[in-house]
Amino acid sequence: MKKNILISAIVAPTLLATVAFAQSTGGISTLRGADVADPVAVEDVFHQDETRFARNYRQQPPLVPHSIDQYQIDLKANRCLSCHDWTVAGERKAPTLSMTHYLDREGNQMDTVAGTRWFCNQCHVPQADAPELVDNTFEPSN
Repeated sequence: MKKNILISAIVAPTLLATVAFAQSTGGISTLRGADVADPVAVEDVFHQDETRFARNYRQQPPLVPHSIDQYQIDLKANRCLSCHDWTVAGERKAPTLSMTHYLDREGNQMDTVAGTRWFCNQCHVPQADAPELVDNTFEPSN
């Protein structure tokens, strides 16, 4: 018990002295060079490319040629289906989902997207002209 009191008696004044010293020397500077409340402009690392990219291997899921930043995809809603579901794709001039998306686990045809295919961004990602994060020697198949 006496050790805890002794440690508290040493640590508390040291901590207060450190804070007082930091404030007296002009405050604590941030690593990003701006105040927390100030917006900081960040340069674009990539840009969305709306020209369709070629697939690199057989059965590769198509890449998404548009931004999906504001798309809601959760248990109750899937914004992708507002254009790509077979019931509306023709009038929206959007590619229709593959019929495999309408098969249940037993292979039975359904009128709605199967739960196993509901979360589109598990397989389909937005295409972007972005720099490689690591060196890569991948070559597409013929």
